[in-house]
Amino acid sequence: MTVTEQPPSRLRSWMLEGLSDMGRAGGHTGPHSEPEPPHKGQPWYRVMCLTGVDYFSTLGYQPGIAALAAGALSPVATIVLVLVTLAGALPVYRRVAEESPHGEGSISMLERLLSFWQGKLFVLTLLGFAATDFLITITLSAADASTHLVENPHLNSVLHHQRMLITLVLVALLGAVFLKGFLEAIGVAVVLVGLYLGLNLVVVVVGLWHVMTAGHVVTDWTSALTAQHGDVLTMVGVALLVFPKLALGLSGFETGVAVMPHVKGDDSDTEENPAGRIRDTKKLLTAAALIMSGFLITTSFITTLLIPEREFQDGGQANGRALAYLAHAYLGNTFGTVYDVSTIAILWFAGASAMAGLLNLMPRYLPRYGMAPHWARAVRPMVIVFTLIGFLVTWIFDADVDAQGGAYATGVLVLISSAAIAVTIAARKAGQRGWTIAFAVISAVFLYTTVANVIERPDGVKIGACFIAGIILLSLVSRLARAFELRVTSVTLDPMAERFVRDMAHRTIRFIANEPDRRDKAEYRDKIEQIRQDNDVALLEDFVFVEVTVTDPSEFEAGLTVRGEVLHDRYRVLTLESSSIPNALAALLLHVRDTTGRLPHIYFEWTEGGPFANFLRFFLFGQGEVAPVTREVLREAEPDRQRRPRVHVG
Repeated sequence: MTVTEQPPSRLRSWMLEGLSDMGRAGGHTGPHSEPEPPHKGQPWYRVMCLTGVDYFSTLGYQPGIAALAAGALSPVATIVLVLVTLAGALPVYRRVAEESPHGEGSISMLERLLSFWQGKLFVLTLLGFAATDFLITITLSAADASTHLVENPHLNSVLHHQRMLITLVLVALLGAVFLKGFLEAIGVAVVLVGLYLGLNLVVVVVGLWHVMTAGHVVTDWTSALTAQHGDVLTMVGVALLVFPKLALGLSGFETGVAVMPHVKGDDSDTEENPAGRIRDTKKLLTAAALIMSGFLITTSFITTLLIPEREFQDGGQANGRALAYLAHAYLGNTFGTVYDVSTIAILWFAGASAMAGLLNLMPRYLPRYGMAPHWARAVRPMVIVFTLIGFLVTWIFDADVDAQGGAYATGVLVLISSAAIAVTIAARKAGQRGWTIAFAVISAVFLYTTVANVIERPDGVKIGACFIAGIILLSLVSRLARAFELRVTSVTLDPMAERFVRDMAHRTIRFIANEPDRRDKAEYRDKIEQIRQDNDVALLEDFVFVEVTVTDPSEFEAGLTVRGEVLHDRYRVLTLESSSIPNALAALLLHVRDTTGRLPHIYFEWTEGGPFANFLRFFLFGQGEVAPVTREVLREAEPDRQRRPRVHVG
């Protein structure tokens, strides 16, 4: 009786489309189209707009958040923010661009510094904060877009109590677009950023004109500052204390590094040394920081001076939309509506950029660690997961922009702090004493800012902790479920190893699994005698020892290199290095079977100890009960029992 495998359903095929290409060399790992040919791309100023949809869109809510946090001191606190941006975040990420020119970012830099499980757990923790950053970008941007929509004078009476519903619809719409297939279009970003910055420039110029022509506005502001804070030194001190609440204005730098592969660079660039791409990415980061700094200072100044303080409060017309308030008040509802539409569009696109960042970030690490199920490599299932999480976050925060600010700032600050620490270590390793001291000071500033933000608004670290706990738990469950998967990507034999296999192919191929110890003549002689007695083999002469050395047991996938050597002029030994002994042995046996056309035999001795403890040793350290686990890996890799290599245990 022939059993025919049922073809997958159309829904399953659609959901997992592109899964087979995930993880391959050059394989598609995100929602974007296939990467452009090497050394092609776009001019840096166009790619800057990809960063801009995230970075510049914060102008939609940053001035209002700054006014709530600092009151009349908002412009001074914003100047502190700009100084930290230009003297701190910008130098850090210019160095990150040098160290990770292919868009890996600071997480990859720190990953290279740590190994084993502590390195994996550290990366998973940073991924938790990155998920916080990107997901809150989606929900906060959607919430602010709904605020601009609800507070529009033409729509306020109809949509006044529908902010939550509108936010959920915008998040759902974002997910639906990615389910259909979203291509990150630089051209769209250029249009949106150009229009949005142009409209903001008009609002800023008009606002400054009103400040200059109404002299009492400046006088009233300075009088309020003096009455509240006394002298200039006190104002600066308070501004330094308030500055962490304004940390949303630092967002966008991690995205700026992530888009590096799109930067054209020079024709002479190579993948190993993309000097032109690095240079132009530094221009991108610098230009974005300067443009944003100018807008942050001027918008904070005009919104603080021209908008009554009560309007910034919850329920006020400027809450979450300070610049839109000025646009309607000083340029009319027609211009204000155009401004609202532009703001809604760029905020929505910022959410799209964040979703793309999530879909590109997670597959870069989790599948390589074996800490994601197979379907997590496909775009559409992950879009559904992230959209549902977006719904939950929106519901928890009641679609409130101000309430989500702390969580967003925490995610941003943790990533910037990790980047600062990474470049400090990189400078120290390079022997650059001056840069090491400078980056260490910058790291201290960002660590202080992060801690202050967490103390002031602990909701951010709580949400980050939830994401971290969820990622670690799901990652370990996935790693456990895939424990017996054959995860050797390739097997390469050196000439001596190939000679051993070729010589044995004319007879029964016999391997002896040996745990290397002293590697003297007595060790191999005693091992042969033990295998002969345990398996009741009368004569066992044509054999090869196989010895596996465990390198980093936390790694999941890797290639396998097999080296052959003759010890004591008699014993043939194959040596392998791998993260897991059973997987390495299973991969070698299958490779020998496929290259020789004969079924190899391998002989083990039972491992002492309880099975549960031995399984934990295998799961965490790649060792443990080797014989049955090798057989289980072979069973999963080769369903046909007749073609499965033979495992003998005595």
